[in-house]
Amino acid sequence: MPVEKYSFDFEIYSSFNELSDADAALLTMAQKAAENAYAPYSNFHVGAAALLNNGEMLTGSNQENASYPVGTCAERVLLGNIATMFPNIPLQTMAISYFNDKGKSVHPISPCGMCRQYLLEYEKRVNQPIRLILGGKEGKIFIIKSAAELLPLNFSAEDF
Repeated sequence: MPVEKYSFDFEIYSSFNELSDADAALLTMAQKAAENAYAPYSNFHVGAAALLNNGEMLTGSNQENASYPVGTCAERVLLGNIATMFPNIPLQTMAISYFNDKGKSVHPISPCGMCRQYLLEYEKRVNQPIRLILGGKEGKIFIIKSAAELLPLNFSAEDF
């Protein structure tokens, strides 16, 4: 029986100070966007910031609801805003950050499965990879060259 292995490469930065000015600015925007999250149930505030090909920068934050699972993740809020305000403009880079009212924010988090699928489809829709910057308030930062790397056995409209 054949066995295959999936792996991908990503960059690891030990601190915010090692990032380029542009990446640091985008991650800072994501951290500030997390402050706008509505997270009274999980106390887990997530912010996302995007740089589009046309130079525009937008943000989004998670929005919870008492009628779980009606809430929406920061990444999908942001992508919905982009698709509405700048239809078909590719997204170069998305930074995602968080803080937890009940704990620390010292390592990167990655998008949930639903957001991974949403990011992958957006990449395919505009025919351009979305570079991801993942970081908390402090600690290591990961940079991934394409959101598709996070969902190796995916499906898309091509499968229907």
